[in-house]
Amino acid sequence: MRRVLIVIAAVVVLGAGATAYALRTPGEISVAVERGPVELSSGRLLFVDEASGKVASVPLTDPSGPRRVSSLSCKRFYTSGGRGLCLADAAGPLPGATAVFVDRGLTERRRVEVDGVPNRAKLSADGRMASWTTFVTGDSYAQAGTFSTRTAIFDQETEVYASNVEGTSVAGMKTTNDMNWWGVTFAADDRTYFATMSTAGKTYLVRGDSTDESATTLRENAECPSLSPDGKKVAFKKRVPGDGARPWRQHVLDLTTMVETPLAETRGIDDQVVWLDDDTIAYGLPGEGIWAVPANGEGAPRQLVPHASSPSVATG
Repeated sequence: MRRVLIVIAAVVVLGAGATAYALRTPGEISVAVERGPVELSSGRLLFVDEASGKVASVPLTDPSGPRRVSSLSCKRFYTSGGRGLCLADAAGPLPGATAVFVDRGLTERRRVEVDGVPNRAKLSADGRMASWTTFVTGDSYAQAGTFSTRTAIFDQETEVYASNVEGTSVAGMKTTNDMNWWGVTFAADDRTYFATMSTAGKTYLVRGDSTDESATTLRENAECPSLSPDGKKVAFKKRVPGDGARPWRQHVLDLTTMVETPLAETRGIDDQVVWLDDDTIAYGLPGEGIWAVPANGEGAPRQLVPHASSPSVATG
């Protein structure tokens, strides 16, 4: 697998205080906005504001209340350990993406130019390890085998960059040209990760090692995993009979017992969910905002933030 070093880009201030205004689009989206800086402060939920495409935040104690909106534009955004990762469209006429690394104040520290259309972005708990996925052909996971992805892993400490993890060796499987990887989520050791791997029309949940570039399959029919803060459970979407365009239901897998539990959310969620805590997951629904549901299969979905997507919780 090719690895290269990325040179730190010039520092550019991308985030600053937002002013109070009503956000409107041709669809007449309107939300309450308050003055104040958007920072990666503990106790705040970060997301992409649907009306402006900018990174915004609300307090976890009042997620439906007024939001603060920054000047940083992203398709996907994720924060952890006081750092942020913004996956944005690249400038220019051809499809492309840019991975922008920002600090607590949303000041740019580094950027990496990437092929493809932005799709997934993730950081490890301490913010050191980053991963992103782009579509290079096709734009949907709904039909297996009709798309191609590129998934990268980048170590912010060593600047070691695996631009495409598809060369990873999977135990018991021959590496083939039809293998696609997406939806990386990191364990606390900054080495172990979980991801989706597809081949021959099937998807697998795999446990990988970013250091020795190896992986093992854990189960079939699992996509877009997200590891719980305590490292004991993985949330993932599973194909089920139903809507052909969004044929998934969210499940949670206990990594000790390997028992999976379907969640109360029955709408097809095409997202890599996030954990608000060890007992609750959050996710985006196109046109319906950010929602949350208990991770034990009980309760009912509830809306957290309207007109928003790509949630993550500020920590550190």
